[in-house]
Amino acid sequence: MTSQPDTGRAVDEVVDLVGRLIRFDTTNTGEPETTRGEEECAKWVAQLLEEVGYTTQYVESGRPGRGNVFARLAGPPDSDRGALLVHSHLDVVPAEPSDWSVHPFSGSVKDGYIWGRGAVDMKDMVGMALALARQFKRDGTVPPRELVFAFLADEEAGGTWGSHWLVDNRPDLFEGITEAVGEVGGFSLTVDRPDGEQRRLYLVETAEKGLSWMRLTADASAGHGSFLHEDNAVTEVAEAVARIGRHTFPLVMTESVSEFLAAVSGETGLDLRPDAPDLDTTLFKLGNLARIIGATLRDTANPTMLKAGYKANVIPQKAEAVIDCRVLPGRQAEFEKEIDELLGPNVRREWITHLDSYETTFDGHLVDAMNDAILAHDPQGKTVPYMLSGGTDAKAFAKLGVRCFGFAPLQLPPDLDFAALFHGVDERVPVDAVLFGTKVFEHFLLHS
Repeated sequence: MTSQPDTGRAVDEVVDLVGRLIRFDTTNTGEPETTRGEEECAKWVAQLLEEVGYTTQYVESGRPGRGNVFARLAGPPDSDRGALLVHSHLDVVPAEPSDWSVHPFSGSVKDGYIWGRGAVDMKDMVGMALALARQFKRDGTVPPRELVFAFLADEEAGGTWGSHWLVDNRPDLFEGITEAVGEVGGFSLTVDRPDGEQRRLYLVETAEKGLSWMRLTADASAGHGSFLHEDNAVTEVAEAVARIGRHTFPLVMTESVSEFLAAVSGETGLDLRPDAPDLDTTLFKLGNLARIIGATLRDTANPTMLKAGYKANVIPQKAEAVIDCRVLPGRQAEFEKEIDELLGPNVRREWITHLDSYETTFDGHLVDAMNDAILAHDPQGKTVPYMLSGGTDAKAFAKLGVRCFGFAPLQLPPDLDFAALFHGVDERVPVDAVLFGTKVFEHFLLHS
């Protein structure tokens, strides 16, 4: 890749940067042996930062090729405020080209969108952060506090060889950081008001469910498939999987979700009180985003993998399943109790991956700066907190006591199914949304 020409302003180069980033195939399969592209992309990012004057740190997080880049922009010399971490990840989930209408690593711009794997998850924010970091350095900008730009590996596989490794092994990289902003927040949700008008709400992520991948295992006697068998490992696991997959966990209102529902109720007139009848049904009047919001009302446990047997006429000794568990803040003990009641006596469980939930409050100077930045470019907009049903690298930084938010601003078309674009076929982001987001993010960083 050639270096990016110096065009001056972030909005002048951000669309091209996002397209170039998408053209790096940084597919994270979850297996270190087949994951690729992070080193090449990270070194290109470092090159773009260095050519405008940054001193960068390239760090491999525990394995060759798991590239991460850090750059710091100093704040006022007499400031006693902690640094702000601006973090984004370079890896993406796999994409099958034959399923797409454009090549997933083309980074092409057409019909008003930037297309490709990572367009919304999350090379759009990588591009915005990179463009603004370059602009600030070229202009000699002194932000109100030190900014730490981090471009990271392995987020799509839980950050084991990315943010979590860095926090555990290189805490010096995060010295002085007190707050952080990252992905899956700041995007708009357009709602209908009772007066016939519409209102754009910008969702700031203040909480994340815990992420736990659980393996279920049953052992039994092997035998011939034609005989009678009182114990069958496949049957035991299948029945446990079915019970868990059909189970509905209780509705639990966290602070972030309660505030979100109250804000939406105030704008729409919908009855979204915690004790409202048919709350789940009413939520779907919010449109496509309801899938994400509905998943933050309760814990979820979704079966995703099954493994057993090696021949059609042989009863296997072992059967296994994997369950993707997402647990609300403060619910881990109760969640495990419910799971144990569903397993049955002959199935055991173990955690393959466990990352804690996270929640902070929707207040303080940083939240005010987000709202002010939105209003500066959308006077009719309004920021509201929400909980992400998935997870981000914020889980790692929270272990250091860093207060984390999701804020990658995008003004989206009202009819765009934004939730479906994450890890979906034909992933794309509106060009206008990226340009809007860059302007908002610039305002935010200059007043953070």
